[in-house]
Amino acid sequence: MKIVCEKEKLLKGINSVINGVASKTTMPVLEGILIQTKDKEVKLTSYDLEIGIEYIIECNVLEEGSTVINATMFTEIIRKLPDTEITISINEKNLLEIECEGSLYKLATMDPKEFPELPKINIDNSIEIEQNLLKNMIRKTIFAVSNEENRPIFTGCLFEVVDNKLNVVAVDGYRLALKTNILNNNTNSFHAVIPGKTLNEINKIIVDSFDTIKIGISKNQALFEMENCKIVTRLLDGEFLNYNNAIPANWETRIRVNKNNIQNCFERIILISSSSIEKEKKYPVKISIEIGKVIISCTNQTGDAKEEIIVSTEGKNLEVGFNPRYFLDALKVIEDEEVYIEFGTNISPCIISPVESDEYKYMILPIRMKD
Repeated sequence: MKIVCEKEKLLKGINSVINGVASKTTMPVLEGILIQTKDKEVKLTSYDLEIGIEYIIECNVLEEGSTVINATMFTEIIRKLPDTEITISINEKNLLEIECEGSLYKLATMDPKEFPELPKINIDNSIEIEQNLLKNMIRKTIFAVSNEENRPIFTGCLFEVVDNKLNVVAVDGYRLALKTNILNNNTNSFHAVIPGKTLNEINKIIVDSFDTIKIGISKNQALFEMENCKIVTRLLDGEFLNYNNAIPANWETRIRVNKNNIQNCFERIILISSSSIEKEKKYPVKISIEIGKVIISCTNQTGDAKEEIIVSTEGKNLEVGFNPRYFLDALKVIEDEEVYIEFGTNISPCIISPVESDEYKYMILPIRMKD
C-alpha cells in the first residue's frame, strides 16, 4: 500500500472516524483505524461494536492495500505534520511509514483481517433530509438527553416519523425537548431511539448545507449515509416516554418575552445560583409573574440576586421555582426574537416555545421552593 494525500483531506477523514474508535476494549484492533485503498480512494473505518464510521477520501493511490493502525498515535502524528502532501506506505517489515518533507515515522500495524466488518443493514424504512435541517434538529434536542445509564432508553433521541413529519425528542426525567420538521417526500411512519453518542458524532461530521443525508432504519440498527461518509449504529431498546401525553395541553399563565432579554437575566442570576458554598445543594431560582412583569430571584449563602423584566402577561399571577441551567440550555438554541413561556401551577411543568413557530417545544419540571 502506498498513497499520497493532502494533510487537510487526510485529517478531515481521521477526525470524522476517530470517535468511533473503541477506548476500552479487549480487542486491540478496535483501538485502530482500518485503512483500505481502491482506485483513487482511501477508506478510513472505525468501529467500537456500537457505532461504526466509514469516511472516503480522494487521493493519489500508488499501490493498493490495507492495514490497521493505532488511532491515537496515527492521529497525533498527522495532526502535527506540516500542511502539505503526506506519503503513507507499508514497508517490507509491515510497518506503516509516514513521510512529509523531512519527517519520517514508522509505526507498527495490525492485521486488517482481524478488523470486524460493519453490520449489514436490511433497511425497513428510510428518509432523506437536508444536512442543515438535521444538524439543527440535533442541536435543539441533544442537550436534553440523559447521562444516567440506569435508564438507557433516555440516553438517546427518539426519531419518529408520523404524518410525514420527523419529530426528534430528548428527555432526561427533568426536561423534554421536541423539534419537528416537515419532510419533502411521503414516508412510512416509524420510530427509533438513536444513541446520543452517535448523534453527537453525526453532528460533528455533517455540514450546514443543503446536501442531503439518508437515514435508514432496521429492526435494531440505523444507517446514516452521505456522499463520502457512512455511520452505522445500534438502536436503543425499550419503551420511550409517550411525550404527547407528557406535554401539557393548556396553561394558566403565559408570558411573551424577548428571548435575549430573559436569557441575559438567567446568565447573570446563575452566577449566584451556582456559586453556593455547599456545592452538593441545588438552589433554584424563583420566578414571580405579575401583571406586565417577571421577577427572577435567587438567595443562598453567597448572596442574593434579583432581575426584573417587562413582559406581556396573560392569566394568573404565579410563583414557581426552576433550575436556571435548564432554562438557559433551551434559550441558547432558540433563534427567534421572542418566546412564549407557559405555566400551569407551581408544581406543573412549563413550556418554552418560539412565538413565530410551533416546530420547537421545550418542557421543564419545576423545583419545590422552601418557604
